[in-house]
Amino acid sequence: MNTMFLGAFSKAIASENAMGFAAVIPDIKCFSPEKGELLHGRDPVEMARCFVSYGAPVLSVVTEKEHFGGSQELLHAITNAVTVPVLRKDFITSESMLKDTVTLGASAVLLICAITDNKTLAALYNKALERGLEPLVEVHTEQEMEFAIKLKACLIGVNNRDIRRLERDNGRSDQTVALAANVPNGTLLISESGILSPSDAKLAVSAGADAILVGTALWQADDVETVYHSLRVERGNKCVQL
Repeated sequence: MNTMFLGAFSKAIASENAMGFAAVIPDIKCFSPEKGELLHGRDPVEMARCFVSYGAPVLSVVTEKEHFGGSQELLHAITNAVTVPVLRKDFITSESMLKDTVTLGASAVLLICAITDNKTLAALYNKALERGLEPLVEVHTEQEMEFAIKLKACLIGVNNRDIRRLERDNGRSDQTVALAANVPNGTLLISESGILSPSDAKLAVSAGADAILVGTALWQADDVETVYHSLRVERGNKCVQL
């Protein structure tokens, strides 16, 4: 493994992989800048419980408020309501935000290359590890992928969309295909955003993704459970050792 720390979040994904499937990570978010309101009267905490009952090995919770309608209170409520590891998604830019993430009960934290410089992100990465958080390093370009590999990140996420455009571009899992080839053995790769169908999921997984992170497609589904299971696709023999 390309890190000194393998935590509960990674282990849960690897366990799903060991059963022959890519992990499906439901993204709990209240609002999409592209699609608008997502909850439509549903309780996000109850939906988190539902996703776990469907078999989700981990969850992602968006706490960014201005663009995605999230909150720290929501993260805290969900980590108290479920037993699976939870990823905090936000624009993390300071050590104090990492401290809050631990207090709120998350097991992992998203660190986005596109919103900060390499020196700051590397410092946040190391501080997250010191606090017992697994950092998921998010990339969108070849240069960002090169940096994540140089950082020896054990969890790398390819955002198929440009986060700076706030979900208003048309990125799909092709971006994962473009960037996955150079990911070292022993690194868990997560394909994030723009995965709308089983074919999108299969494309990302065939390129080497160990997990897919899906939000809007689940929230807009008429039958959320059926769509969740349709995205749980089989994968090859690549396996990170527990």
